[in-house]
Amino acid sequence: MALTYSTGALVTARGRDWVVLPESKPDLLVLRPLGGSDDDIAAVFPAFEEVRGAEFAPPEPSDLGNQRAAGLLRTALRIGFRSGAGPFRSLAGIAVEPRAYQLVPLLMALRQSTVRLLISDDVGIGKTIEAGLIASELLAQGAATGLAVLCSPALAEQWQQELRTKFGIDAELVLASTVSRLERSLDLGQSLFDKYPNVIISTDFIKSPRHRDDFVRHCPDLVIVDEAHTCVATDDASAGSQNQLRYELLRRVAEDTTRHLVLVTATPHSGKESAFRNLLGLVKPELAKVDLDSAAARKLLAQHFVARKRADVRQYLTKEDGLVDDSLAERTAFPSDRYFKDETYKLSPVYRSLLDDAIAYARERVEEADGQGKRESRIAWWSAIALLRSLVSSPRAAAQTLRTRSAAALASSAEEADRLGAPLTSDAADSDAMEGMDVAPGAETAEEGRRSRLAELADRARDLEGPDHDLKLKTLIKHLKALLKDGHHPIVFCRYIPTAEYLAAQLENTDGKRGPLGAKTVVKSVTGTLSPQQRIERIEKLAEEAGEDAAGRRVLIASDCLSEGVNLQHHFDAVVHYDLAWNPTRHDQREGRVDRYGQRKDQVRVITLYGDDNGIDGKVLEVLIKKHRQIKKDLGISVSVPDELSTGVTDAIVEWLLMRGQEDEDALFSADAFRVSTTKLDSDWNSAAEREKASRSRFAQRSVRPEEVAREVASIREALGGAGEIRTFVGESLSALNAVLREEGADFTAQVGGAPAGLRDALAQAVGPEVIERDRPIPFRADPAVGHGEAALVRTDPVVGALASHILNAALDTQVEGARPARRCGVITTEAVSTRTTLLLVRYRFHLTLPSRHGEKQLVAEDARLLAFEGSPKKAEWLTPQQAITLLDATAAENTDRYFGERTIGRILDRLPDTSGYLESYGDRLAAELDASHRRVRSASGEIVRGLSVTAQKPADVLGVYVYLPAGPVGVDVPAVVSAAAAVSAGESA
Repeated sequence: MALTYSTGALVTARGRDWVVLPESKPDLLVLRPLGGSDDDIAAVFPAFEEVRGAEFAPPEPSDLGNQRAAGLLRTALRIGFRSGAGPFRSLAGIAVEPRAYQLVPLLMALRQSTVRLLISDDVGIGKTIEAGLIASELLAQGAATGLAVLCSPALAEQWQQELRTKFGIDAELVLASTVSRLERSLDLGQSLFDKYPNVIISTDFIKSPRHRDDFVRHCPDLVIVDEAHTCVATDDASAGSQNQLRYELLRRVAEDTTRHLVLVTATPHSGKESAFRNLLGLVKPELAKVDLDSAAARKLLAQHFVARKRADVRQYLTKEDGLVDDSLAERTAFPSDRYFKDETYKLSPVYRSLLDDAIAYARERVEEADGQGKRESRIAWWSAIALLRSLVSSPRAAAQTLRTRSAAALASSAEEADRLGAPLTSDAADSDAMEGMDVAPGAETAEEGRRSRLAELADRARDLEGPDHDLKLKTLIKHLKALLKDGHHPIVFCRYIPTAEYLAAQLENTDGKRGPLGAKTVVKSVTGTLSPQQRIERIEKLAEEAGEDAAGRRVLIASDCLSEGVNLQHHFDAVVHYDLAWNPTRHDQREGRVDRYGQRKDQVRVITLYGDDNGIDGKVLEVLIKKHRQIKKDLGISVSVPDELSTGVTDAIVEWLLMRGQEDEDALFSADAFRVSTTKLDSDWNSAAEREKASRSRFAQRSVRPEEVAREVASIREALGGAGEIRTFVGESLSALNAVLREEGADFTAQVGGAPAGLRDALAQAVGPEVIERDRPIPFRADPAVGHGEAALVRTDPVVGALASHILNAALDTQVEGARPARRCGVITTEAVSTRTTLLLVRYRFHLTLPSRHGEKQLVAEDARLLAFEGSPKKAEWLTPQQAITLLDATAAENTDRYFGERTIGRILDRLPDTSGYLESYGDRLAAELDASHRRVRSASGEIVRGLSVTAQKPADVLGVYVYLPAGPVGVDVPAVVSAAAAVSAGESA
């Protein structure tokens, strides 16, 4: 008859020890390796495989370590925990260490039985991490069974990678390009969203009624919406049809009041109060209509809305936040500011002549079309704008536009002409999709008599390529050289694909020629011609080719396909706006790719090129770009200008240019159309800024107080370890394993060529085999935001995890060859104690019952604690936990004879059962504290604490035993063995 093992019990099978998990049945055991992760879970049939009860073996007296052994083993053990016992179930198992301020949305979520949140933190603070934390925690607790992320198709692969690599969540991509393949594997009548519990979906694909209905019927119980501001409609008629479709999709998803919904956006207002209210209505319907000036409404909103600027979190958990001291203070290294410099250029005479002739052609075309009807007038208008924008962009973009038919020419009505022409020529902040918007627009409208004239203009444009005639390119080269000389790695943003490809061809080094930026500068372009994954690969290749040479530099030429979503702060630190965007929000989006958490430079440089004499750039810069900068400087956040207002201004500029020409540009500012449009722009934009300023003050995050966050941060660090402990562990472990370390301020590098082969193999999976094979230095950074090939000094970093696994396995296996820095026992003679003191490293296992709306979930979790006592085990005087921890810093005052050390530790081990009563009662105390912690985090929802329980599994595992002996008086020549023996005899007689 097979034995029945209780949840949390230790068993031996397949040559190793396992923990029995709650999913086990009498005839089937579900097991996790002792100290292993959920990825190693296995199922064993006791009827077919030998399974027997196991007890954790005590340390061997002969396996003595030095003064560092206890600390290294403790840290290695805690790093290896993947199922913490605290209220945040997922934190031990994810591959990212969140900042303290990023825990605030998670705490808000755990206080709701059904999570409804709008996360509107500023650009670069880490909203993706905050949303991922909520998702991983709800899934780990069983409060959610599936996840759907709705996002732009360009960001889908990035979301997939973030969820997989940082949170261990595997999600399928549901895009227009993948859905056919996914549907082929479905059973008859099965929904795609039933087969795949975790999905990342293109919002633009799923919003159509044909796909929307199936998604709503089978939607997972947790939905995250990225860039949620693009998914709401306004109460007026200005919202596009695509926004209406997205809003209808989300409205139906939100109708299920049991569905968790997390909306993510850095710009919840977008300048329109009604859109903001509709966004809040998705979170909680009553928020769409309540008076937000009332205290009751603000209190309700505070439970569901978090919006913080960088200044709010740059320094967090300090005395300024109301804490008693700065012991938990966290300082996040955002760049301090952006350095703006506007640089002008003038057109060469031949380029000036081409632009004048093109304007003359466009003027004739618009005047002629005005008499042919509204449709023809709008087609001519969009063709004229396309021609002007491409001409001021680059000769190559101009040539392509002149040879390409206008998209608007296919329209059957004026309204359709606007719908087809606007996306390719404007820079709407909330455009329906960034994909495909960087192609050069067409200007040709198919009239036979005009084709030869356009072709002649195109040939002239083609002949202007190169810095001799294209003085804009010449100016760019000058400023790029200055940036590179100052040690910067810039991104150059262009409006159109031909311009980006033209710049790359002019700047890069090839086999046939050397580029103007130097032999060690690598230049590459990324445009919408590449898929999102190919864009990331090309950027990584650029960084790799630039290498680690201090003189090496990298320059990326990009279209606006990279202005949203892709994070580039690890590779680049300056932005050049080669083409002015006609909506300043686009500039902010471009700059936000590098000006964010993880940027090494304290100041991001921004250079904006503008034409002094092309009739357009100077006005756009003055009226739109500079005002946007000033508002952001005043408020500390970006405030979007409504698209229709910026379009009104640029339309007035283009109309003036076409109708009046270059002659009296200053008169533009007094023209009626321009004055009306700019006046309305200023009024509405200032109002939006004031509303944003007021809302940031009124709706400041107050539902979770800093002291509440501090309490949870302290608990997490106590259970899982803090940054200082990790740095000490990595440095001491690598040194003991024969690695070569070189300090670099708060950081250091390590060459591991002399380390054991097993460790090198494990590290190769994290940093790449080439780094290990060539013994390149591995950079270890104190800042958790690291780039490819670097390691962060946090417990969740793969390199740190591989090192901890090696240290722990070597400590537990006395037969391992080579250096074993951590040992399970030791005897240290030190001045840090006045009487014999014994330190125990104890691993506790806890049986958790966590209630949720899907029923109770049974879990087994682990925790490691240091306990210490003075005297003999039978008459132990137990120290406080803090006193026990301080023993890790004790240094040996003298060597201890090995034979004596083995006798000492052997006698302690023989009497160790005398401590079992205290160890069990301490485990019960920990269980009670954990129970209280779980209830505290969920304090606002009685429904999700009813039935919660935490119990300690007995007996606890004693992993390490370390004896500290008092050193002899200074100046007394007493052999170490004799003085230590006297201390032992005194303890035994007690």
